Amino acid sequence: MNVSVDIREYLKQCASEVETALQASLPREWDIPATLREAMMYSLEAGGKRIRPALVMTAAEAIRGSSDARDAARPVACAVEYIHTYSLIHDDLPAMDNDDYRRGKLTNHKVFGEAMAILAGDALLTHAFSLVAQSSRQGVPLDVALAIVEDLSCLAGASGMVGGQVADMLGEQGLTTVKELEYIHLHKTSDLVVFSVRAGARIGGATESQLEQLTLYARNIGLAFQIQDDILDLIGDESKLGKKTNSDVNQQKVTYPYLVGMEESKAIVDRLTEEAKSAVRNAALSNPSILLQIADYLVQRDH
Repeated sequence: MNVSVDIREYLKQCASEVETALQASLPREWDIPATLREAMMYSLEAGGKRIRPALVMTAAEAIRGSSDARDAARPVACAVEYIHTYSLIHDDLPAMDNDDYRRGKLTNHKVFGEAMAILAGDALLTHAFSLVAQSSRQGVPLDVALAIVEDLSCLAGASGMVGGQVADMLGEQGLTTVKELEYIHLHKTSDLVVFSVRAGARIGGATESQLEQLTLYARNIGLAFQIQDDILDLIGDESKLGKKTNSDVNQQKVTYPYLVGMEESKAIVDRLTEEAKSAVRNAALSNPSILLQIADYLVQRDH
């Protein structure tokens, strides 16, 4: 089955489902200090396209071929948004990127203070693993949930997203090679995309061969997305992007366009996107169409 959909509407629907699930994801009966709960939900409900949770649900649906797979995948979809949100809270701190605004709102530490922002991020990170465990109540086999936990600890941890963030901090102003920059992009950005796709694929019942192909897909679209972000920072339309352009230049950050030029950067994005789509085709999925469309959507020029 190869069902084509309006990808923007599909992703909006996924985002809506995730928003509803996120609102109920932190149990009301838990005895949590009110300020901590407020700080956690402040950033968690700050909006965004919810691409990573959508990838969890989409990968499950692509493998199983039915939309009911999205229900089983929803706890893990929420978990990845918890991880992503905690990383943004910490990334915005004065010790990191020192940002005052995120998605048009004051950043967490500007509202709740640095200490509470750090603790809110810690709490979000920890609760993410609880949400993965809860997926077993949605019919996810325990061995699959355990494999997802292992993936999450690796891809969001020291050898994954956190390692990429560290490399980014240590390499500021000192990057001289594409290989160094690729390492940062692969881990800081792409690894959470890889986790999302792998988790959804596992929930959908993927074979090892399918998991291998979808890992390649996710790695490539994550890297392509970040390089495209580098490009759009220079030539994007602020009204469409929803954020200021030329921020990389102003912060003197080394990017793909800086190292290899604009045209070569665009060529790399195109190559990675095509390789990602080829991996999806090789995976013999029940419904590959949505993942193929997401690959193109992520590198559109108006993101």
